[in-house]
Amino acid sequence: MIGRIVEVADDRRHLSMNRGFMVVQDTEGERSELGQVPLDDIAAVIANAHGLSSTNNLLVALAQRGAPFVLCGANHNAVGMLLPIDGNFEQAKRIEAQIGAALPVHKRLWAAVVRSKLEQQAAALEAAGAATAPLTALVCKVKSGDPANIEAQGARRYWTLLFGDGFRRDQDGGGVNALLNYGYTVLRAATARAIISAGLHPSIGLHHSNDTNAMRLVDDVMEPFRPIIDLKVWHLLRNGEDQVTPDSKRALVHSVRRHADRCGRHARHRVCTKIGHFARPGLPGPTRQAGSSLAWFAIGAGIVPSRRVAWI
Repeated sequence: MIGRIVEVADDRRHLSMNRGFMVVQDTEGERSELGQVPLDDIAAVIANAHGLSSTNNLLVALAQRGAPFVLCGANHNAVGMLLPIDGNFEQAKRIEAQIGAALPVHKRLWAAVVRSKLEQQAAALEAAGAATAPLTALVCKVKSGDPANIEAQGARRYWTLLFGDGFRRDQDGGGVNALLNYGYTVLRAATARAIISAGLHPSIGLHHSNDTNAMRLVDDVMEPFRPIIDLKVWHLLRNGEDQVTPDSKRALVHSVRRHADRCGRHARHRVCTKIGHFARPGLPGPTRQAGSSLAWFAIGAGIVPSRRVAWI
């Protein structure tokens, strides 16, 4: 189970800890208690309110349990994340392997991510009743490192097929774009927790290379799971919900939790087989070690599905 993803969206809230529970209080008047959530059940806390306050004891307790505390800025985009510095008993060894991984290992892993993302996008289109051939035709064209940028070619086709000719992905936009932003924020938090739990450093990525991005690996490995959010937003639009509301937020959070749980149960053997091939005996020692560490991360986190999955 991925656990509960708790969002606090009201400015008049104070978060504290008491006997193993996160306590939510109203800051107006006599600061009445609104509810409690067991700390051991929390997968992430999303702070989506500008006037929110919290105690240091609560933040320490969340970090000790590996639960990210996500800070949201304008239009529901994540702008910061509090993560633990200890996530796995082999953390130092795995981070060393990340640093020592050769470029060919990174390129092969990134190609696997891109192929998987295209397959998941095709599965989302199929579920939405749209044509899938424009995406499936690109899968076999992805080479090591994706030098032809097939990922971007797929994205241009994908958005038009899913949301229509007039749609343009804009992180600062409202409506559909704001719904996607919120869903991706939830997904990013869940992925960050999986990465830390696997003992890897979220800043040492495979492909994303923005110097100001402290979550490069998170953004790399969450790519194949973005279509989960895309398809849920498509369903919300079909039901007349085109704005970020409490109901649409709950639907997006539930979608992430449900699919993450299923992926963790069903995808591990396929992931082990696929990613493990990157640590071939013929490779030199440091490269083989790095490939193995990334493979073990993928197995433990249930990340990077190796083919289209029916549950999308």
